[in-house]
Amino acid sequence: MKLTALALALLSSAAWASEDIPDQYPASVLYSKPVEVIPHVFSAIGATAPPTYENAGHNNNLSFIITGDGVVVINGGGSYQLAEALHQEIKAVTQQPVKLVFNENGQGHAMLGNSYWADLGIDIVAHVDAAAEFEAHGDQSLRAAIARVKERADNTRLTGPTIAFEDEYIVEMGEMRIEARYLGPSHSPGDIVIWLPQQSMVIAGDMAFHERMLPIFEHTMTADWIDTWDTAFEPLGATYVIPGHGHPTNMDQVRRYTRDYLIYLRAKIGDLLDEDGGLAEAYYVDQSPYAHLDTFEELATKNAGRVYEQMEFE
Repeated sequence: MKLTALALALLSSAAWASEDIPDQYPASVLYSKPVEVIPHVFSAIGATAPPTYENAGHNNNLSFIITGDGVVVINGGGSYQLAEALHQEIKAVTQQPVKLVFNENGQGHAMLGNSYWADLGIDIVAHVDAAAEFEAHGDQSLRAAIARVKERADNTRLTGPTIAFEDEYIVEMGEMRIEARYLGPSHSPGDIVIWLPQQSMVIAGDMAFHERMLPIFEHTMTADWIDTWDTAFEPLGATYVIPGHGHPTNMDQVRRYTRDYLIYLRAKIGDLLDEDGGLAEAYYVDQSPYAHLDTFEELATKNAGRVYEQMEFE
């Protein structure tokens, strides 16, 4: 399998990912126009910045697969309008109907656009933990989205998945075998990956980050994330990776900015704990090897504090 020329350019150009770059697709609420990463697999790459009015909350990757017998969408989108805009892009490249939508986790940018797809009668699939997370916190996500993107959140309402699974959900459609897998604890409750074994591609969701610093939430257990990576994600042996955030790339790059970052930060905090250092000092541990990443200024100190609080009781 060969990458498209544009996708090769994306893989080789980390400089494209910057929170200082303005909206790349002014004709749409999407931050960027979908590109064909490998044949029949497209992704609209989100901003590598926090969600803002300017990027319409599109700061994660919205992907779709043209199977030959219908289209499968990965991520409901962060609003009704983002989902609708993605659908317009799908219809511009294929007459095949959208038949299924996957939510890669229970966060707002994965699920708030579900209402658009539900209005079309399309089934929406997520992990049981992601469904529970959205049910518990979806109203908070919606309020935050409205406050951020204002009228760009119009028509958005809370709609959860119609199908929930625990371990895997496999779809044979057209010429594609699509495996939605829950590999174990990682970034947030119910994170899944979409594995395309015939193409050696993984649409990794928030299991893997690229070009921007990953956030560590209160419920992000970093030791468990590393274990899931080593025992279940890396063994997939994917040639191509569409991360949850950042441009499509390969396993080496997402390992560098996800697993290796978690190991690095835990080692720094571990050294601090060995020296009886406190939480205030944790905020200042050296993270300079990752200072070039987008969202570093917003997240580095918070990440260090949360890892300290976790490791203090491990």
